[in-house]
Amino acid sequence: MRLMMILFSMIGTALAGSGVVLVLTMGLGTLWPIVAAAAAGAVLALPVSWLVAREIG
Repeated sequence: MRLMMILFSMIGTALAGSGVVLVLTMGLGTLWPIVAAAAAGAVLALPVSWLVAREIG
């Protein structure tokens, strides 16, 4: 569980940042699309972190 949370801090940041860059590239530079993309990246990072931690540990 500890490894998963450490990985989540890195994977979540990367996925949320990628989502924000994607939204800005699409020309949706208002508040709600940016917030939604960051939230979606953070939510998507939970199972990804769990899978990576399971493979490592």
